[in-house]
Amino acid sequence: MTAATQARSAPARRWLAIIGIGEDGIEGLTPTARTLIESAAIVYGGERHLALAARLIKGETKPWPRPLKGAIPDILGHRGTTIAVLASGDPYLYGIGSRLSPHVAAEETIAIPAPSAYSLACSRLGWSQADTATITCCGRPIETLAPHLQPGRRLLVLSADETTPASISAYLAGRGFGGSTLHVLEALGGDRDRVRMTTAQDFGFDDVDRLNLVAIEVVAAPDARVIPLANGLPDDVFENDGQLTKREIRAVTLSALAPRAGERLWDIGCGSGSISIEWLLCHPANMATAIERDPERAARAARNATSLGVPRLEVTQGSAPDAFAGLPAPDAIFVGGGGQGDGVVEGAWEALRPGGRMVVNSVTLETEAKLIEAHGKYGGTLTRLSVERLERIGTRNGFRPAMTVTQWTAFKPEEMPEGTP
Repeated sequence: MTAATQARSAPARRWLAIIGIGEDGIEGLTPTARTLIESAAIVYGGERHLALAARLIKGETKPWPRPLKGAIPDILGHRGTTIAVLASGDPYLYGIGSRLSPHVAAEETIAIPAPSAYSLACSRLGWSQADTATITCCGRPIETLAPHLQPGRRLLVLSADETTPASISAYLAGRGFGGSTLHVLEALGGDRDRVRMTTAQDFGFDDVDRLNLVAIEVVAAPDARVIPLANGLPDDVFENDGQLTKREIRAVTLSALAPRAGERLWDIGCGSGSISIEWLLCHPANMATAIERDPERAARAARNATSLGVPRLEVTQGSAPDAFAGLPAPDAIFVGGGGQGDGVVEGAWEALRPGGRMVVNSVTLETEAKLIEAHGKYGGTLTRLSVERLERIGTRNGFRPAMTVTQWTAFKPEEMPEGTP
């Protein structure tokens, strides 16, 4: 065994205690948690956390800076010092524990969570947490609620502050969910604990505690803007100027792109952003970069993303392939009709991660020729897609064909290890 291996194998000293504290303060802490706070040379936490634990703290106190990420270098700078970090409820549920874990090995920490706000809310309402969607509006826009607004569903939403419940109510009412029941749960577990019920359209509370969350029982009006769970959203949900991958072709295209959780898509020549938006809707961990040279279309794609609940879409204005410089490498690439200039397919293929997928749609003979050339160079499959829609023709009805789309799909081979014959 080498010295390096021995060093890695040696048990790490657990110098960092990450402790969840509830509104009941030190009375709700375990004996171990109390001891860790009392023995810490430095205690980090919010002003509220530090006040709740004040009777136990003997070391130096350090309130969280703004932004919070500024505390991480400071904590790491005291590595080896006995440190306690205080957090609300479960520190690994949208909390400081999750922010610290990339920087500090689990073997260096001891974590003692308290019940999360979600757990407390479910216990108060008699809801099954396993059957309830949990969302946060802390540092995230209200629009992220949109995909979760499914009739009959229950949601738990962590509020950013005392204004969040009113913002949620207005947002729900504006999308046709005004009849939804809202439970506003404030300061759960403490002496200011309060639960009140109303509907989104009747919301009128003007004295909400800053520490709150909102439980929603979703009720949809007939005209509510419900986002379907399948690929191929209706064309009219996207603001567009005609530069839009139509519904049926979009569904087939997403199938070919084969989204997987946590992957990144490049949507080149994104137009309205429909492909990248639906990619993001497939999973909350998915990422997408939409590349569009036209500034109006780029702004339109961003508006569509916000409207459909995925404001995390990253829109890059610029012409491909020059716009590729500096972008995070993609796991999948879609090239639409507006992004097929010289060198685009070749540059995109080079940027694509090994094992990634690339899909290019074409409606003209000139771009189809490029796809045939790409097929010969990189392999993959070529498919022609045609759709006919019923339309009124004079006094009768007939099927009118849309423009035929040629689709090239290819998988980039995994890189072979060095020395492989």
